[in-house]
Amino acid sequence: MILNGSEILVECLKEQGVDTIFGYPGGAVLNIYDALYKHQSEIRHILTSHEQGAAHAADGYARATGKVGVCLATSGPGATNLVTGIATAYMDSVPMVAITGNVGQTLLGKDSFQEVDIAGVTMPITKHNFIVKDVTKLADIIRRAFLIAKTGRPGPVLIDITKDVTAAETEYTPVVPKQAERAAKWITKEDLEVAADLINASKRPMIFVGGGAVISEASAEVLALVEKIDAPICDSLMGKGAMDGTNVHYTGMLGMHGTKPSNFAVTECDLLIAIGVRFSDRVTGSIKQFAPKAKIVHIDVDPAEINKNVASYNAVVGDVKEVLTRLLPMVKETKHAEWMQHIMEMKEKFPLKYDSSKLTGPYIMETLYKVTAGEAVVTTEVGQHQMWAAQYYKYKDPRTFISSGGLGTMGYGLGACIGAKVARPEKTVVNIAGDGCFRMNMNEIATATRYNIPIIQMVFNNHVLGMVRQWQNLFYGQRYSYTTLNDCVDFVKLAEAMGAKAYRVTTKEEVEPVLREAISLNIPVVIDFQIESDDKVWPMVAPGAPIQEVFAEEDLKK
Repeated sequence: MILNGSEILVECLKEQGVDTIFGYPGGAVLNIYDALYKHQSEIRHILTSHEQGAAHAADGYARATGKVGVCLATSGPGATNLVTGIATAYMDSVPMVAITGNVGQTLLGKDSFQEVDIAGVTMPITKHNFIVKDVTKLADIIRRAFLIAKTGRPGPVLIDITKDVTAAETEYTPVVPKQAERAAKWITKEDLEVAADLINASKRPMIFVGGGAVISEASAEVLALVEKIDAPICDSLMGKGAMDGTNVHYTGMLGMHGTKPSNFAVTECDLLIAIGVRFSDRVTGSIKQFAPKAKIVHIDVDPAEINKNVASYNAVVGDVKEVLTRLLPMVKETKHAEWMQHIMEMKEKFPLKYDSSKLTGPYIMETLYKVTAGEAVVTTEVGQHQMWAAQYYKYKDPRTFISSGGLGTMGYGLGACIGAKVARPEKTVVNIAGDGCFRMNMNEIATATRYNIPIIQMVFNNHVLGMVRQWQNLFYGQRYSYTTLNDCVDFVKLAEAMGAKAYRVTTKEEVEPVLREAISLNIPVVIDFQIESDDKVWPMVAPGAPIQEVFAEEDLKK
């Protein structure tokens, strides 16, 4: 059939199973929006308050489901407003297709109105990007973009379409989309045998699981390995939910704000089995002193990650689920009673602690966990509240903790929360923010109220940039340079002005009843929790220090 470029785009999106797009219209994408108008019963379009919100919402949708998220923006500033969201998705390996319009071909390269080389801008932060100048190539490019986004290590792909292509006509033939195959071409019998021999010989094995296990849906295989070799397991921020946080073998997060049992266990183990991790600096601390007694087995889908930050003794390159499926039969069932007893003693000796006499972030997170029975999807912004959300809520399932780990994007969580709730309407979906982060993209509350998307926005309002202030307090002589936010901004009035129900909580006793009521209302809610300015995230490792030098507040006092 003969269709114009905009209609071909919509038909290809339908081919790929896309049911939701997050976007913002403009001149260069008017033809596309006209086509979407005609297909609004098949593809839901969510008009966000800002293009950055659209990118983060597409990201949250993708993380909550494993499907490819889609966002759409016009040329020039519309396209550049997507950049932070694209970079966020790139750093955390999120499958996303960002579609932008551009000026007509005759206007390219002439500093035309709202023209920018968005393909050039995003080249370092996409898996691939395309400029479409020929309508006959449009359908194939869209199909390739979706396949690239979800194949191997997922990531964002940009498609930039000139306006004349969206109007030009050509023949369109429907195609059944290709399914992404699990990456297995680099998995060798020799690598698996070495890994199995190392695991079978180990006396003090430790498993470290990251976002790659979540992406590959390998939770069942991770649990099987943990139980088969009777080993403790810790996770990275991105690995939350890959292992049930209530499991007896689980020791908590690893790294700068990891638990003492996790940091000490990695330091003492003789074998570290790293699954779907990239050994971020926030995890390793001093690389020279990281896991000093251990041989490292690194399992990852991306060969570029092997030996990039930490040298491995053995590596198996391939999809995590596929690797573990092949490895498990080669691993002997073992008990490590003495090692596990030592781990249990450390867990008992070094629990996470906070001041229970006042309203704090940890108390709020523990209460949220209680009220939701651990069944919520939790999104976060970036900072102290993010770490409390990682430490004090026990994630039982993958895709229930959604956070900007690699880029650390303030303003990410609210858009992601909207995307996650649209993707999983049956779930309670909550965004955890500090007041500094909430200010950055709080306009997306208007998006939630426009469509009555019943998210719960929790603001841990300490009137400062909490994590930066914590560093200033500990490492910069308490010189609080431009991190104090004491002003006249009233989040309750702002939320109400945008059409949301709002609460202000100042005491511990109010937390549980307010949370229960917020969940029961099933409408957009903002809760302003007033907490103290100098509450800190404990434990902590100083920047660049070995992770075994982790300290808590009582250690600092000593």
